[in-house]
Amino acid sequence: MNLLAATPASVRQTPTVLIRGTGLLGASIGLGLRADGHQVLLSDPSPTAQAIAADIGAGTLLERTSAQTTPEIVIVAAPPEATAGEVAAALVRFPEAVVLDIASTKAEILNHLLLLTQDEDAALTRADLTRYVGTHPMAGREKSGPVAARGELFTSMPWVICPATDPSSGDQLSAPAAVEWAEEIGRRLGATVHRMDPVRHDESVALISHLPQIAASLVASRLQDAPVSALALAGNGLRDVTRIAASDPGLWVQILSSNARPVVEILYGLREDMERLIGTLEDPRAAGGQADIAQLIAEGNSGVTRVPGKHGAPPQSFAVLTVIVDDKPGQIAAVLNDVASIGVNVEDLRMEHSAGHQVGMVELSVLPGRRDELAEAMTELGWKVVLS
Repeated sequence: MNLLAATPASVRQTPTVLIRGTGLLGASIGLGLRADGHQVLLSDPSPTAQAIAADIGAGTLLERTSAQTTPEIVIVAAPPEATAGEVAAALVRFPEAVVLDIASTKAEILNHLLLLTQDEDAALTRADLTRYVGTHPMAGREKSGPVAARGELFTSMPWVICPATDPSSGDQLSAPAAVEWAEEIGRRLGATVHRMDPVRHDESVALISHLPQIAASLVASRLQDAPVSALALAGNGLRDVTRIAASDPGLWVQILSSNARPVVEILYGLREDMERLIGTLEDPRAAGGQADIAQLIAEGNSGVTRVPGKHGAPPQSFAVLTVIVDDKPGQIAAVLNDVASIGVNVEDLRMEHSAGHQVGMVELSVLPGRRDELAEAMTELGWKVVLS
């Protein structure tokens, strides 16, 4: 089947998909597409990784399939530094396949691809970029590798489609049908599809993904020599800020190197704010010092209100109440059962443990108009409730 002449819009089709790279994301895509009815082939430079992916049901090893079994879609799930080469090789090896990549940066990969295909001494000049579409599924887990794969990993998560464009003219290089198939793959995996040009994508992820990683890592690095007595006081604030600091250094070397310019531009602004705050805190009682501190915090308040809320809807302020629970099995389930019996929907939930005490705090976010009603009803049911 020539997918460039067979868009997914009219008839339900399940093209054969080859996944090159069987880590967490690649294996998860395999599980999701197999559940959707696709034949999935697997390939990875690591025999162990591809064997594990096959064992968990993500697909069949390419090397064990018939020579007549040709992929119609190739998804390159390689590390960023290897992505362009893998994409170009797939375009040449499978001359009718639509080829996607799922790397977390897009502009540098496209530029590298353009260089590869313009090198007259290279076999990759036959790579047809009309069949290539860059994509970025913004999903993951705290664990890595195919053993952590989940077919539902992409459900309701953003999946960004970045059609290849000519940097000099801005003209789209990716064929419209190839872009349609890229979007369809995201939809079939349950993702929320967005479309951006590669440069805009990289600027966006620099702000909403790469900057938080840098901030978390820098804050967490301050804890290396912290006194144990200080760490014993840590609460959810520190845990929230540093949660993503436990990331793969090797992967982030590649991501930040690939997207250095957009990240640096943001860090310049952050540096100005830090220098401003340092200058103020060196003499916080000086004229204007208190107002400057307040303004910096208020600017943060303003920024956080712009982060989309539940289900991607406009941000909404929820009321919070905390239920004190004993540290024993069944307590959280009991809290939620009682909340359900009262008829109040929990918009968000988080847990915090009390240092030195065998109790925990279940923090419930609800619509403001239901908070007092819920607090009163939960108190009548015997729970200790604290209003925030």
